Amino acid sequence: MTAKDPFSARPKVKINILPPNPESKSPGDAVGPGRFPSWLHRKLPQGNLLANTHKILKNGQLPTVCEEAKCPNLLECFSKKTATFLAMGKDCTRNCGFCDIDHLKNPPPLDPKEPEKIAEASDQLGLKHIVVTMVARDDLEDGGAHHLAQIIRAIKKRLPEATVEVLTSDFQGRKESIDLILEAKPKIFNHNIETVRAYTHRVRHKATYDRTLEVLSYVKSKAPTMLVKSGIMVGLGETDKQVEETLVDLKKAGCDIVTIGQYLQANRKKLRVKKFITPKQFDHYTEYGQSVGILSMYCGPFVRSSYNADLVQRKFEEKK
Repeated sequence: MTAKDPFSARPKVKINILPPNPESKSPGDAVGPGRFPSWLHRKLPQGNLLANTHKILKNGQLPTVCEEAKCPNLLECFSKKTATFLAMGKDCTRNCGFCDIDHLKNPPPLDPKEPEKIAEASDQLGLKHIVVTMVARDDLEDGGAHHLAQIIRAIKKRLPEATVEVLTSDFQGRKESIDLILEAKPKIFNHNIETVRAYTHRVRHKATYDRTLEVLSYVKSKAPTMLVKSGIMVGLGETDKQVEETLVDLKKAGCDIVTIGQYLQANRKKLRVKKFITPKQFDHYTEYGQSVGILSMYCGPFVRSSYNADLVQRKFEEKK
Protein backbone atom coordinates (compact mmCIF):
# COMPACT_ATOMS: atom_id res chain seq x y z
CA MET A 1 0.00 0.00 0.00
CA THR A 2 1.49 3.31 -1.01
CA ALA A 3 1.40 6.36 1.19
CA LYS A 4 -1.09 9.03 0.16
CA ASP A 5 0.45 12.17 -1.27
CA PRO A 6 -0.39 14.92 1.29
CA PHE A 7 -0.44 17.50 -1.52
CA SER A 8 -2.68 15.57 -3.93
CA ALA A 9 -5.84 17.30 -2.68
CA ARG A 10 -4.51 20.78 -3.39
CA PRO A 11 -6.52 22.64 -6.03
CA LYS A 12 -4.81 23.08 -9.36
CA VAL A 13 -4.11 26.79 -9.68
CA LYS A 14 -3.26 28.17 -13.10
CA ILE A 15 -0.85 31.07 -12.94
CA ASN A 16 -0.34 33.74 -15.55
CA ILE A 17 2.41 33.17 -18.10
CA LEU A 18 5.05 35.83 -17.59
CA PRO A 19 7.97 37.06 -19.66
CA PRO A 20 11.53 36.32 -18.46
CA ASN A 21 12.72 38.26 -15.45
CA PRO A 22 15.46 40.56 -16.81
CA GLU A 23 17.38 40.29 -13.54
CA SER A 24 20.10 37.67 -13.28
CA LYS A 25 21.29 35.75 -10.24
CA SER A 26 24.21 37.47 -8.54
CA PRO A 27 27.17 35.53 -7.11
CA GLY A 28 26.46 34.67 -3.51
CA ASP A 29 22.66 34.74 -3.85
CA ALA A 30 21.07 31.70 -2.24
CA VAL A 31 18.29 31.66 -4.83
CA GLY A 32 17.79 33.17 -8.26
CA PRO A 33 15.37 35.96 -9.14
CA GLY A 34 11.66 35.27 -8.80
CA ARG A 35 8.94 35.41 -11.42
CA PHE A 36 8.67 39.18 -11.00
CA PRO A 37 11.66 41.54 -10.99
CA SER A 38 12.60 43.17 -7.69
CA TRP A 39 11.24 46.57 -8.74
CA LEU A 40 7.75 45.05 -8.89
CA HIS A 41 7.92 43.94 -5.26
CA ARG A 42 6.67 46.25 -2.55
CA LYS A 43 6.04 46.28 1.19
CA LEU A 44 2.53 46.15 2.56
CA PRO A 45 1.36 49.45 4.11
CA GLN A 46 0.62 49.68 7.80
CA GLY A 47 -1.95 51.57 9.86
CA ASN A 48 -5.73 51.73 10.11
CA LEU A 49 -6.35 54.36 7.44
CA LEU A 50 -6.80 51.62 4.84
CA ALA A 51 -9.82 50.25 6.70
CA ASN A 52 -11.21 53.76 7.23
CA THR A 53 -11.00 54.52 3.51
CA HIS A 54 -12.75 51.27 2.63
CA LYS A 55 -15.49 51.99 5.19
CA ILE A 56 -16.22 55.44 3.77
CA LEU A 57 -16.43 54.09 0.22
CA LYS A 58 -18.57 51.13 1.28
CA ASN A 59 -20.98 53.32 3.23
CA GLY A 60 -21.41 55.52 0.17
CA GLN A 61 -21.80 52.47 -2.07
CA LEU A 62 -19.12 53.96 -4.31
CA PRO A 63 -17.03 51.77 -6.59
CA THR A 64 -13.44 52.73 -7.29
CA VAL A 65 -11.27 51.92 -10.27
CA CYS A 66 -8.71 50.81 -7.69
CA GLU A 67 -10.90 47.84 -6.77
CA GLU A 68 -12.72 47.11 -10.02
CA ALA A 69 -9.55 47.16 -12.17
CA LYS A 70 -7.41 45.35 -9.56
CA CYS A 71 -4.91 48.20 -9.36
CA PRO A 72 -1.60 47.13 -7.75
CA ASN A 73 -1.50 50.43 -5.86
CA LEU A 74 -4.80 49.91 -4.02
CA LEU A 75 -3.37 49.19 -0.58
CA GLU A 76 -0.92 52.06 -0.77
CA CYS A 77 -3.54 54.58 -1.87
CA PHE A 78 -6.23 53.43 0.55
CA SER A 79 -3.69 53.63 3.38
CA LYS A 80 -3.21 57.31 2.45
CA LYS A 81 -7.00 57.89 2.49
CA THR A 82 -7.18 58.45 -1.24
CA ALA A 83 -8.96 56.65 -4.06
CA THR A 84 -10.09 57.18 -7.64
CA PHE A 85 -13.86 57.17 -7.93
CA LEU A 86 -15.40 55.07 -10.70
CA ALA A 87 -18.51 56.88 -11.89
CA MET A 88 -21.62 55.47 -13.61
CA GLY A 89 -21.47 51.96 -12.20
CA LYS A 90 -19.24 48.90 -12.26
CA ASP A 91 -20.13 47.74 -15.76
CA CYS A 92 -18.49 49.07 -18.93
CA THR A 93 -19.98 48.91 -22.41
CA ARG A 94 -16.52 48.22 -23.81
CA ASN A 95 -14.38 45.14 -23.32
CA CYS A 96 -10.74 46.21 -23.67
CA GLY A 97 -7.99 43.62 -23.77
CA PHE A 98 -6.18 45.04 -20.75
CA CYS A 99 -8.95 46.11 -18.38
CA ASP A 100 -10.56 43.93 -15.70
CA ILE A 101 -13.70 46.03 -15.24
CA ASP A 102 -16.83 43.99 -16.00
CA HIS A 103 -18.33 44.27 -19.48
CA LEU A 104 -22.07 44.70 -20.06
CA LYS A 105 -23.79 45.96 -23.20
CA ASN A 106 -26.71 47.45 -21.26
CA PRO A 107 -25.59 48.54 -17.78
CA PRO A 108 -28.06 49.62 -15.08
CA PRO A 109 -29.40 53.21 -15.09
CA LEU A 110 -27.28 55.99 -13.63
CA ASP A 111 -27.64 56.80 -9.94
CA PRO A 112 -28.95 60.38 -9.69
CA LYS A 113 -27.54 60.60 -6.16
CA GLU A 114 -24.01 59.67 -7.24
CA PRO A 115 -22.72 63.25 -7.67
CA GLU A 116 -23.58 64.09 -4.07
CA LYS A 117 -22.27 60.75 -2.82
CA ILE A 118 -18.89 61.31 -4.44
CA ALA A 119 -18.71 64.88 -3.16
CA GLU A 120 -19.56 63.72 0.38
CA ALA A 121 -16.99 60.90 0.30
CA SER A 122 -14.34 63.31 -1.01
CA ASP A 123 -15.05 65.55 1.96
CA GLN A 124 -14.95 62.68 4.46
CA LEU A 125 -11.63 61.47 3.04
CA GLY A 126 -10.21 64.98 3.28
CA LEU A 127 -9.17 65.02 -0.37
CA LYS A 128 -7.62 68.17 -1.82
CA HIS A 129 -7.34 66.73 -5.33
CA ILE A 130 -10.20 64.50 -6.44
CA VAL A 131 -9.89 62.11 -9.38
CA VAL A 132 -13.04 60.75 -11.00
CA THR A 133 -12.89 58.22 -13.79
CA MET A 134 -15.77 56.53 -15.56
CA VAL A 135 -16.83 53.39 -17.32
CA ALA A 136 -17.60 53.87 -21.01
CA ARG A 137 -21.37 54.32 -21.37
CA ASP A 138 -21.96 53.97 -25.08
CA ASP A 139 -25.55 53.02 -24.25
CA LEU A 140 -26.27 56.66 -23.32
CA GLU A 141 -26.83 59.34 -25.93
CA ASP A 142 -24.21 61.66 -24.44
CA GLY A 143 -21.95 58.85 -23.20
CA GLY A 144 -22.57 59.94 -19.61
CA ALA A 145 -21.07 63.40 -20.10
CA HIS A 146 -23.92 65.29 -18.41
CA HIS A 147 -23.71 63.00 -15.38
CA LEU A 148 -19.94 63.44 -15.11
CA ALA A 149 -20.36 67.21 -15.35
CA GLN A 150 -22.84 67.05 -12.46
CA ILE A 151 -20.26 65.16 -10.39
CA ILE A 152 -17.64 67.83 -11.07
CA ARG A 153 -20.04 70.59 -10.04
CA ALA A 154 -21.14 68.76 -6.90
CA ILE A 155 -17.53 68.34 -5.77
CA LYS A 156 -16.65 71.96 -6.50
CA LYS A 157 -19.72 73.18 -4.63
CA ARG A 158 -18.92 71.12 -1.53
CA LEU A 159 -15.13 71.57 -1.70
CA PRO A 160 -14.48 74.89 -3.46
CA GLU A 161 -10.76 74.86 -2.61
CA ALA A 162 -10.19 71.37 -4.03
CA THR A 163 -9.09 70.59 -7.57
CA VAL A 164 -10.89 68.06 -9.77
CA GLU A 165 -9.36 65.73 -12.34
CA VAL A 166 -11.50 63.64 -14.68
CA LEU A 167 -10.37 60.58 -16.59
CA THR A 168 -12.91 60.18 -19.36
CA SER A 169 -13.89 57.90 -22.21
CA ASP A 170 -13.68 59.26 -25.76
CA PHE A 171 -17.48 59.79 -25.86
CA GLN A 172 -17.24 58.25 -29.34
CA GLY A 173 -15.73 61.53 -30.47
CA ARG A 174 -18.90 63.58 -29.83
CA LYS A 175 -17.76 67.15 -29.32
CA GLU A 176 -21.04 68.18 -27.71
CA SER A 177 -20.41 65.62 -24.96
CA ILE A 178 -16.86 66.85 -24.42
CA ASP A 179 -18.20 70.41 -24.23
CA LEU A 180 -20.43 69.40 -21.30
CA ILE A 181 -17.33 68.35 -19.36
CA LEU A 182 -15.38 71.47 -20.27
CA GLU A 183 -18.25 73.71 -19.16
CA ALA A 184 -17.98 72.16 -15.66
CA LYS A 185 -14.32 73.29 -15.61
CA PRO A 186 -12.29 70.47 -14.09
CA LYS A 187 -8.67 71.33 -13.35
CA ILE A 188 -7.35 68.41 -15.42
CA PHE A 189 -8.92 66.62 -18.38
CA ASN A 190 -7.38 63.17 -18.69
CA HIS A 191 -8.03 60.75 -21.54
CA ASN A 192 -5.65 57.82 -21.97
CA ILE A 193 -4.21 56.76 -25.30
CA GLU A 194 -3.25 53.51 -23.50
CA THR A 195 -0.82 52.08 -26.06
CA VAL A 196 1.08 52.74 -29.27
CA ARG A 197 -0.69 53.04 -32.62
CA ALA A 198 0.24 49.56 -33.87
CA TYR A 199 -1.29 47.80 -30.84
CA THR A 200 -4.44 49.87 -30.40
CA HIS A 201 -6.73 47.45 -32.23
CA ARG A 202 -5.68 44.62 -29.90
CA VAL A 203 -5.58 46.57 -26.66
CA ARG A 204 -8.64 48.82 -26.93
CA HIS A 205 -12.27 48.07 -27.77
CA LYS A 206 -13.98 50.60 -30.09
CA ALA A 207 -11.53 53.38 -29.18
CA THR A 208 -8.98 54.40 -31.80
CA TYR A 209 -5.57 55.99 -31.63
CA ASP A 210 -6.49 58.93 -33.85
CA ARG A 211 -9.80 59.59 -32.09
CA THR A 212 -7.97 59.86 -28.78
CA LEU A 213 -5.58 62.42 -30.27
CA GLU A 214 -8.57 64.32 -31.69
CA VAL A 215 -10.25 64.40 -28.27
CA LEU A 216 -7.11 65.70 -26.58
CA SER A 217 -6.51 68.29 -29.30
CA TYR A 218 -10.12 69.46 -29.13
CA VAL A 219 -9.95 69.91 -25.35
CA LYS A 220 -6.76 71.97 -25.60
CA SER A 221 -8.19 74.13 -28.39
CA LYS A 222 -11.43 74.80 -26.50
CA ALA A 223 -9.87 75.24 -23.06
CA PRO A 224 -6.22 76.36 -23.46
CA THR A 225 -5.68 76.90 -19.73
CA MET A 226 -7.03 73.48 -18.73
CA LEU A 227 -4.36 70.85 -18.10
CA VAL A 228 -4.54 67.99 -20.58
CA LYS A 229 -3.24 64.59 -19.55
CA SER A 230 -2.86 61.14 -21.07
CA GLY A 231 -1.29 57.80 -20.19
CA ILE A 232 0.46 54.85 -21.80
CA MET A 233 0.98 51.25 -20.69
CA VAL A 234 4.21 49.53 -21.70
CA GLY A 235 5.26 45.90 -21.69
CA LEU A 236 2.77 44.73 -24.32
CA GLY A 237 5.43 44.20 -26.97
CA GLU A 238 5.85 47.75 -28.23
CA THR A 239 9.25 49.10 -29.27
CA ASP A 240 11.02 52.11 -27.81
CA LYS A 241 10.60 53.91 -31.12
CA GLN A 242 6.84 53.34 -31.04
CA VAL A 243 6.62 54.77 -27.51
CA GLU A 244 8.68 57.77 -28.59
CA GLU A 245 6.41 58.33 -31.59
CA THR A 246 3.39 58.21 -29.27
CA LEU A 247 4.96 60.82 -27.00
CA VAL A 248 5.51 63.11 -29.98
CA ASP A 249 1.88 62.62 -31.02
CA LEU A 250 0.66 63.44 -27.50
CA LYS A 251 2.77 66.58 -27.43
CA LYS A 252 1.29 67.69 -30.77
CA ALA A 253 -2.18 67.02 -29.36
CA GLY A 254 -1.50 69.47 -26.52
CA CYS A 255 -0.76 67.18 -23.59
CA ASP A 256 0.77 68.88 -20.56
CA ILE A 257 1.13 65.69 -18.49
CA VAL A 258 1.86 62.12 -19.59
CA THR A 259 2.09 59.03 -17.39
CA ILE A 260 3.75 55.74 -18.37
CA GLY A 261 3.55 52.53 -16.34
CA GLN A 262 4.13 48.79 -16.58
CA TYR A 263 1.19 46.79 -17.92
CA LEU A 264 0.25 43.91 -15.60
CA GLN A 265 -2.19 41.18 -16.56
CA ALA A 266 -5.28 41.32 -14.32
CA ASN A 267 -6.45 37.78 -15.14
CA ARG A 268 -5.73 34.97 -17.55
CA LYS A 269 -8.31 36.19 -20.06
CA LYS A 270 -6.52 39.49 -20.56
CA LEU A 271 -3.52 40.28 -22.74
CA ARG A 272 -0.28 38.74 -21.59
CA VAL A 273 2.68 40.79 -20.39
CA LYS A 274 5.35 40.53 -23.07
CA LYS A 275 8.17 42.34 -21.29
CA PHE A 276 9.12 43.76 -17.91
CA ILE A 277 10.31 47.33 -18.42
CA THR A 278 13.31 48.32 -16.30
CA PRO A 279 13.46 51.48 -14.16
CA LYS A 280 16.27 52.68 -16.42
CA GLN A 281 13.99 52.45 -19.44
CA PHE A 282 11.29 54.44 -17.61
CA ASP A 283 13.91 57.11 -16.95
CA HIS A 284 14.60 57.19 -20.69
CA TYR A 285 10.91 57.73 -21.44
CA THR A 286 10.83 60.59 -18.93
CA GLU A 287 13.83 62.25 -20.53
CA TYR A 288 12.54 61.75 -24.05
CA GLY A 289 9.10 63.14 -23.24
CA GLN A 290 10.65 66.22 -21.68
CA SER A 291 12.96 66.61 -24.69
CA VAL A 292 9.98 66.86 -27.08
CA GLY A 293 8.32 69.48 -24.90
CA ILE A 294 5.93 67.62 -22.60
CA LEU A 295 5.99 69.66 -19.43
CA SER A 296 5.39 66.86 -16.93
CA MET A 297 6.38 63.21 -17.36
CA TYR A 298 5.58 60.69 -14.61
CA CYS A 299 6.98 57.26 -15.43
CA GLY A 300 7.68 54.13 -13.42
CA PRO A 301 6.74 50.47 -12.96
CA PHE A 302 3.73 51.13 -10.71
CA VAL A 303 2.62 54.39 -12.33
CA ARG A 304 -1.03 54.48 -13.33
CA SER A 305 -2.97 57.37 -14.77
CA SER A 306 -4.38 58.49 -11.43
CA TYR A 307 -1.55 57.24 -9.20
CA ASN A 308 -0.22 60.09 -7.05
CA ALA A 309 -2.32 62.44 -9.17
CA ASP A 310 -2.29 65.11 -6.46
CA LEU A 311 1.52 65.02 -6.32
CA VAL A 312 1.80 65.17 -10.13
CA GLN A 313 -0.53 68.16 -10.22
CA ARG A 314 1.39 70.02 -7.50
CA LYS A 315 4.74 69.40 -9.17
CA PHE A 316 3.36 70.65 -12.44
CA GLU A 317 2.22 73.89 -10.80
CA GLU A 318 5.67 74.33 -9.26
CA LYS A 319 7.29 74.07 -12.68
CA LYS A 320 5.10 76.77 -14.21
